Amino acid sequence: MAPAAKRNWRTYSIFALWMSDTHAISNYAFASSLFVLGLPAWEVFLALLVGISIVHWFMNRMGHAGHRTGVPYPVLARASWGVYGANIPALLRAVMAVAWYGIQTWLASTAVVLLAIQVAPGLAAYHQNSFLGLSTLGWISFMVMWGLQAVLLTRGMEFIRKVQDFATGPVVWLVVLALAVYLLVKAGGDISLTRSLTGLGAGEQVRESLIAVSLTVATFLTLVLNYADFARFTPDHRSYRRGNLLGLPVNFTAFAVVAVLVTAGTISVFGEAIYDPVKVIEKIDNPVVTVIGALSFVVATIGINVVANFVSPAYDFANLAPKYLDFKRGGMITAVLAVLVMPWKLYSSALVIQYFLGALGAFLGPLVAILLVDYYYVRRGRIDVDALFSADRAGPYHYRRGYNPKAVLAFVPAAAVSAVLALVKAFEDVAPFSWVFGMGIAGGIYYLVSGRGRVSGARVDAGRGGEREPVPDAVVPSRAGKVGAVGEAGSGGADPVMGPLTRPGAGSEAGAPSKEGS
Repeated sequence: MAPAAKRNWRTYSIFALWMSDTHAISNYAFASSLFVLGLPAWEVFLALLVGISIVHWFMNRMGHAGHRTGVPYPVLARASWGVYGANIPALLRAVMAVAWYGIQTWLASTAVVLLAIQVAPGLAAYHQNSFLGLSTLGWISFMVMWGLQAVLLTRGMEFIRKVQDFATGPVVWLVVLALAVYLLVKAGGDISLTRSLTGLGAGEQVRESLIAVSLTVATFLTLVLNYADFARFTPDHRSYRRGNLLGLPVNFTAFAVVAVLVTAGTISVFGEAIYDPVKVIEKIDNPVVTVIGALSFVVATIGINVVANFVSPAYDFANLAPKYLDFKRGGMITAVLAVLVMPWKLYSSALVIQYFLGALGAFLGPLVAILLVDYYYVRRGRIDVDALFSADRAGPYHYRRGYNPKAVLAFVPAAAVSAVLALVKAFEDVAPFSWVFGMGIAGGIYYLVSGRGRVSGARVDAGRGGEREPVPDAVVPSRAGKVGAVGEAGSGGADPVMGPLTRPGAGSEAGAPSKEGS
């Protein structure tokens, strides 16, 4: 949980991170479904480009905070929520991630079942029974996927970086590009990028395009919230900014282009629009293609699962008891809970998906708003990293018994409005935009109630026409993690500490601002 000591995530690693996340069957199906719904291909590309450009802007903002402080999301949240209050947003993110971690693991295991039966047809006999909702083969496949991901989590973030750099990101590109070329050749190039498949009118096309923009942003809000978990490992601002540019607007849109081309090709070749790449592979009816395709999408699912649904809860659970839990132990808690929730039952219930996970999703906008408003407009980037690890009542982030009531005051009404808009049928027309309302309400309230603190550490510069000083870029100096066990240094370690750090302020340079004003 301490500030990153090694910063090895350069441009390509961040780019590969986004390849791992965006090369998912769900993103492929989302782009293809817009085309099947009736949006011309060029409008699909434009809508997704606008949406992912908004995501790109948010990622750069959150990446700035993660890079400068070097701490993961739940520690960064202590600045706005309090040293104990940060567990509120951390656990909300963790609960959602655990549910989706289990669901993605199970979905990948279904591909393993198909692959196993394709290789050894006799195994189909073990797919006929049921125990707690899964067959014998289903359980074996699920636990195989669970075990493969457990290997990743026990090796730490550096191992995860190396795996995604060379496996989970690039491999799907190769398969999807091969599908596109195969179908384009089979179709004789007879693919239209300007025709609407359903004849949607101009007004409906605009509405569906706006919904596509909003849903694209909403899909990535989970990673916007905890992007500090990755940006903390970048050696400079250029690394995450270039990686974000290549991985989001460029790569995401390019992947959407290929997905739509493949879907358009299935219309000409198979006589129907197929927007599930696994089913496209099945239609080709070639054992070698089936095996290679299934393996590639299993690898892709592992990639997105680790990036989107494992790293965050591993840190979030570690944040509950940082003296006793680290990244690996938090990850194991995540993995075990992902089995106990029986994700195949969660996914089979539309009611659970809509109301439980949907409600949690409505909270993401307010949480993102509070973090960004606090960092950029309340503190202007002036963060005392050492104090983030201190439970000293006199510390700047202790607030009231470790909780910041201003964050709670901003979050509760914003989350309530966002959840109502997302879940109540009467508001279904604005449901795709619920995060916008939640973000606006939370950010506005937090900015207003934090008025007194806005001038702290952000002086007005007369030489700049009365403007406040800009948010600094320099990495915040910190002793967190550089001192041994709690109480080993300083004056007896009397102050309560939340991480591997002695008393804040012990030593002549602890917490001292850098020359750049950080």
